[in-house]
Amino acid sequence: MRPKIVAANWKLNKTLNEGLDLVQFLLSKTNEHDNVIKILCPTFPLLYPIHQILDKNKKFYLGAQNCSAFERGAYTGEVSAAILKSVGCDYVIIGHSERRKIFNETEDILKEKLHIALKENLKVIYCVGEELNQRQEKLHFNVVKNQLENILSLNEDQLINVIIAYEPVWAIGTGINATPKQAQEMHQFIRETIATKSTEMANNIPILYGGSCNASNASQLFAQKDIDGGLIGSASLKGDEFIQIIYAAS
Repeated sequence: MRPKIVAANWKLNKTLNEGLDLVQFLLSKTNEHDNVIKILCPTFPLLYPIHQILDKNKKFYLGAQNCSAFERGAYTGEVSAAILKSVGCDYVIIGHSERRKIFNETEDILKEKLHIALKENLKVIYCVGEELNQRQEKLHFNVVKNQLENILSLNEDQLINVIIAYEPVWAIGTGINATPKQAQEMHQFIRETIATKSTEMANNIPILYGGSCNASNASQLFAQKDIDGGLIGSASLKGDEFIQIIYAAS
């Protein structure tokens, strides 16, 4: 049985004090929901201070929003997977649509990041999803299938450490979300695509929804057969709302 997973992507938000306050609030509200895997992904400078709090209770896991495609060396401003592991990260997000679009990360770059992160024993939340014009032109299945090629290149020992997050780019930060039917349709397609490599892995790999998931729509989305939780953006910045999303997944 696949686990339910709720991951918070804080993006470029929260100062140190704001982040620590939010973590303490979340910890005070989550005693009854240990059946949900809960992951917090703050900005790089907040990782170790938050790790020091989370390490004492194990209620949440720590994740990074990105990692370098390089292992080490003269790459000013980069943060390697090994460094992320050393400051307490369990997970890393790779391939988020904002990294693909704003920072021009190609499939080749993402493949390097994916393999380096797995080599350092980080679990990867790997993002795929189409833009609005691609959906309107009915190219969304082809786009996502192409984005899954890096996942299909992994062996089964690597795949067990991968979570896929489907994020319809047209629904991120817009307040527009895919309907449960639309989301389920794509999640099912992703699972069927993974099944071309391994039916067992397709049945076991968690797939999260990541497009404007919030407290009001989480229950309907998480009730879908192939949706195993959410990669939550803006709603994860509000303690009360994020707790409601965790409740919806439990």
